Amino acid sequence: MSTETALRTTGLVREFRGFRAVDGVDLAVREGSIHALVGPNGAGKTTLFNLLTGFLKPTHGRIEVHGKDVTGLVPEKIAHLGVARSFQITSLFDQLDLREHVQLALQGRAGGGLRFWRSHKVLDRHASRVAELLEQVGLADLATVRAGALSYGRKRALELALALALDPQVLLLDEPTAGMGLEDVERTVDLVRRVAHGRTVVFVDHNMHVVGSLADRVTVLQAGRVLAEGSYDEVRRDPDVVTAYLGTQPSEDEA
Repeated sequence: MSTETALRTTGLVREFRGFRAVDGVDLAVREGSIHALVGPNGAGKTTLFNLLTGFLKPTHGRIEVHGKDVTGLVPEKIAHLGVARSFQITSLFDQLDLREHVQLALQGRAGGGLRFWRSHKVLDRHASRVAELLEQVGLADLATVRAGALSYGRKRALELALALALDPQVLLLDEPTAGMGLEDVERTVDLVRRVAHGRTVVFVDHNMHVVGSLADRVTVLQAGRVLAEGSYDEVRRDPDVVTAYLGTQPSEDEA
């Protein structure tokens, strides 16, 4: 893991009619690390993700990707700088099969947009990369299955393949295990570990088992501010974090 910073925010603020959803956040994510953002509902996690990826513009502050100022850039320009994200809610085309989804993502990255369907030559140009991406997320044997027939966990894996089609250096995952059963959660944890090799991953998750299993570093948010930061073991014992989550501090035996 590098000592370089892949993603940095300085004094980041986002206001909605006077309400500060993100309130002066300073964040530094090391290159090659897996960094978790956690906090109670309403802590500002998704708003922060939307700021980092250009879906919202900050009221104040600065965002850098590998030292380049990206503050206020639109999502497409940030994506071209090597940042990709998955969303909390799945957004797939039920009637398209998995191969077609990945082909569309690859064609979009190549600048072809929706013209991908006009020619089999265009489709065939991406065939090997499509197969590679589906293999990477464990869906190679389902390439011709329609997305609407997938389980929820498999849909999230397909969305990850679509994000990886952008060949990102920084990958942001919003609630990657939300709504999953235990088997899908464990499969997704293993998948995130695999795709993290050679890139930086930032993720939001409420499942503390997932956070503890994956994260090199954890930032805890509360009311839009950074409450604590450190390793998983450090933040889970932080008195302020315990109070924020439980309303009380544990005894020595509980800690």
